Amino acid sequence: MSVTKRLIASPAVIALGANLGDRRATLLAATRELADAPGVELTAISSVVETPAVRPGGVDHDAPAYLNAVALVTTTLTPDALLDLLGTIEQAHGRVRAERWGDRTLDLDIVDFAGMVSSTERLTLPHPRAAERDFVLKPWLEVDPDAVLPGHGRVADLVEALP
Repeated sequence: MSVTKRLIASPAVIALGANLGDRRATLLAATRELADAPGVELTAISSVVETPAVRPGGVDHDAPAYLNAVALVTTTLTPDALLDLLGTIEQAHGRVRAERWGDRTLDLDIVDFAGMVSSTERLTLPHPRAAERDFVLKPWLEVDPDAVLPGHGRVADLVEALP
């Protein structure tokens, strides 16, 4: 008797952002690369929104604006393997990690992974600042009106409560 192991796919929410170079082309290419990656199925992509750059001290109107979107995927990858994939895609697009919250050609973040709540040195789930970021919440709500951010509640309620 042969036993076939079936891989279980988990839903994940990925935030995409770029504020350097050809931002729209970079987001499109990154979305394609994510969709083409083994173990990942792209199920939805939001429209693109433009937002000012945010630094630890607040909005920086002198920095180039960001284009942001949210992708929904199902994946057979672990959270760490998905994070590795996102890092590889960022590097392929010239991502340099020189300054926290600095300008970047591409930023890919796991916002949610199957409703998991965890924190390691490499990855905190859900994303620790997602509940405060309209450029994550609004596009996410667009592609999933029933979305819930673990530990924070319905995304629709979070959007409504934004300043």
